This record gives sequence, C-alpha cells and structure tokens, in this order.
Amino acid sequence: MNSSEITKNRPDNSQNSLFQGQQFTNRFHSLGDEFYSHQMPSSLYKPKLVHINPSAAHLLDHSVPALSNDTFRDFACGNYILQQSRPVAAIYAGHQFGHFVPQLGDGRALLLGEIKNSCDEHWEIQLKGAGITPYSRQGDGRAVLRSTIREYLCSEAMHGLGIPTTRALAMVDSKEEVYREQLESGAVLVRLAPSFIRFGSFELFASRGQPDQVKQLADFVISHYYPEILTQSDANPYTLFLSEVVKKTAEMIAHWQSVGFSHGVMNTDNMSILGLTIDYGPFGFLDTYERNYICNHSDHQGRYSFQNQPGIAYWNLARLAETLLSLMTIDEANEALSDYEVIYSQHYMALMRSKLGFFYPHSDKTMLKEHETLILSLLTIMEKNKVDYTLFFRQLSNKTNSVRDLFLDREAFDLWEIHYKQALQKESLINPAINEMQRKQKMQCINPKYILRNYMAQIAIKKATEQKDYSEIDKLLTLMHAPYDEHPDMEHYAGLPPAWADTISVSCSS
Repeated sequence: MNSSEITKNRPDNSQNSLFQGQQFTNRFHSLGDEFYSHQMPSSLYKPKLVHINPSAAHLLDHSVPALSNDTFRDFACGNYILQQSRPVAAIYAGHQFGHFVPQLGDGRALLLGEIKNSCDEHWEIQLKGAGITPYSRQGDGRAVLRSTIREYLCSEAMHGLGIPTTRALAMVDSKEEVYREQLESGAVLVRLAPSFIRFGSFELFASRGQPDQVKQLADFVISHYYPEILTQSDANPYTLFLSEVVKKTAEMIAHWQSVGFSHGVMNTDNMSILGLTIDYGPFGFLDTYERNYICNHSDHQGRYSFQNQPGIAYWNLARLAETLLSLMTIDEANEALSDYEVIYSQHYMALMRSKLGFFYPHSDKTMLKEHETLILSLLTIMEKNKVDYTLFFRQLSNKTNSVRDLFLDREAFDLWEIHYKQALQKESLINPAINEMQRKQKMQCINPKYILRNYMAQIAIKKATEQKDYSEIDKLLTLMHAPYDEHPDMEHYAGLPPAWADTISVSCSS
C-alpha cells in the first residue's frame, strides 16, 4: 500500500473548518478517563463517500450538497480530525447471550464529539469501523461494506417506522481490504445519537465495586437526558431514572413486536439507556409470521428469538437495576421493574388494536379483552397458515378481498373475520362518528407497505460490493423514510420476497 495515497489523520486548524459556527463539543469527556480511552482513528485507504443521508444531515443543520466534499469524506472515515474533537472509545461490560463479560467497550467505534443544532438538540457523532481501539479484543476495528449497508438502511428504516433508534448520517467505502470469511472492502458508518451510553456502561463499574462511578454516570445521564427528574424533589431520582428507562425500553420493544422486527443480539451492552434501537447486526423483519423466528444464525439456543424479545428486555432491565442498588433499595428497584409488563402489554395492544383499525383509547375493559382475544387468535391462524405479516396488515388496511387469499385455511380466516367485523361494528355503535374512510386512513398510517426485508438489503449489498453501484442504497433509503406511502414505482418491493431470500443467512459477523 502506498502511504502517499492515504489521507493522514490531521487536526483541522483552519478558519474555514467543517461545522464552522456550530457548537462542537463532547460532554461525555466530562466523565473522565475511567469511562473511555482516547484513541485516534486509523487512516482508511482510498476512501469514497458513497452516501449522505439528507434526513440525518438535517439534524446537524446541514444539507447533502454542503457535505458533499472531500473534507467531509475524510472526516467521515477518520482521516480528518477537527481541532475541537478528541476521539474516544467508551468502555463498558455486558451480559452476552446471558453470560457476564467483565470488560467490553467500543471495539470498532469512536466518538468524535457532538453538535448542538438550532433546536438545542445534542447529537453525538460516532464513527463505526474506524480502526483498532483498546477494546477491539484482537479484532481489526474495521467494518465491512456489507454490514455497514445493513445498519445504514435499517437504522433509517426504523426511524421511518417511528421507532426510536440511532441514526445514520453517511457511509464511506474504500479500497482497504478487510478479512472476514473472505476479503471484503473496509467501510465506515457515521452514526448519530443523543447518547451511546448502554446498560453495560453501568454494569462495568457495579461489577468492579465502584459505586461512586455508578453514581457519577447516573447523575450525568439524568442531568443531560432526563432533566425533568431533577424537578421531582419528593422521590429518589435514581428510582425515577430506572422507571424512565423501563418505560422507554418497554415501549420500544412493543413497537418492535408490532412491526415484526427481530434484533438478533439483545445483549445488555446492546441496550441503550435512552431506549433507542442500537447496534444493528443480524437483524431481520418477519416475512411469514413465526413466533419462534431466529434471525441470528449464531444464536443456536434461540435466546433472542422474536417471541423472547419482551422477556429478554425485562431480564436486561433487571441487570441494570442490580447496578443501581447502591443508589436505591431492592424494593424501589423491584417497584420500578414491576411497571415493565403493564407498560409493554398496554403499548403493544394499543399498537395492535390500531393495526386492526380500532380507535384508542377505550375505557371499556370488556371490549379491550375482546380485542386482545381477537389479536391473539389472528396471530395463531397467521402462523399456522404461514401468512406474510406485513402484507396481511397492509392488505387489511386497504379493505381488499384479496387478504383472504393469503390463507390456506380460508375457513379459519372467515371465522376470524366474522368476529372482527362484529367488533368493528360494536365500536362504531359506541362512536358513530367513526367512518370507514377514517378507519382505512388510520390503518394505512400504522401498517407499513414496505419494510427492509433481508433480500432488499442483499440486493443493495450485491450491487455495491460487486459493481460499486450504490444507487440501490439511495432508492431503498427513500423508500424506508416513507414506508406507509404507496411509491408506485417501487411496487415490486411491496410483495412477497423471492424464493432465493430463504438462502440469506445473517449472524453476529453480519
């Protein structure tokens, strides 16, 4: 490799700097060196800026044209360091597939700093794939184009679905060779979040018997991300903090389940303290409805199967609660945790009722119970008939007769539909103002026409890796940002996946 062809890490000392006039800071630094390690990115060989996400650029008060230059390209891959930036890799621990690992950390991610935008929002900027860190655990610290495309598209797909998530700002390809199962091109993802702090960040210090650091981290998170807690002087702020994390996590998981999203690796170090979907690896959206769906082929025991996700989230929250016992009593922790099941169930059922066109809320407990029975029986016959999850709900939204044709056992669907129509009629009698047009519009706003199926990402990956054609990324990103719209020119992505989609296998290396 010719070193003259690599743009060296260099601080930006110019007056015409990137993000000029904006507040580029790093509040995470204030925690001190125990919480991270300083680490410069490794230079990337012949980087190529292949995509900038206009939606995420807007969060930083920028546009795609303003960032479409060599300076931003080098910034986005770690070859160019702003004077204000002191890149760090965070340290944390975590339970991985149920087993505690006492030290993990950002093995291929570096936090560059954060920008405060015109809406007074702070957005941390992180490079994923920027080289070795002290926590790489004998890895190369790099990401490959394949996995970078998957995270880039899925984080934005989740945002389009209205699910809390980290965001993807830009993606850089390169001529650098990275070895996984075979040689692949190295890539870097620029991702954004208000914070990348995880459950595992608290686990690290609790496991080391360092309650002062646990308190310091909790105070930092409360001050910057849950400041409303500080106004409630009559309660333990740390119990309120745990309750907020429980609530946000429960609602996030309910939303995952409602759209058929499977994360694949719900380790505690992959759980955001802000209730964000984070760290996209072997994710997958349901095609046919399958409770036991396992998207991660590395998950041999099915710990993180689709149906297990709500329970795993609670288990992870319990591990977080254990780290905070120096700041609250066991009874306080248990009380905060006890809210999880109620919040999750209520939020999930509210989403599912909306997917069926029922208007929420209702105070009639008998009717709510009838709706719950209707939902559970529907999922049962969908699973028995191997019905496509997304396609069913979208066709139901459109009020078409073709929805019946999705079932092999059409009599079972007919029987369910009788009860469904009776329930809709009963609700209409209670609220005569509801008309069919309103119901259809409501359903179309919660039942997406498009989701990021694995085969769609695979098409984008194949074009990018084999032909250096990145056009599919732009096309899919447009689709994922508006998944409830019709997009007639993209209609082929709204149907059943092709037969070859069954051959796609994703694992922890994805």
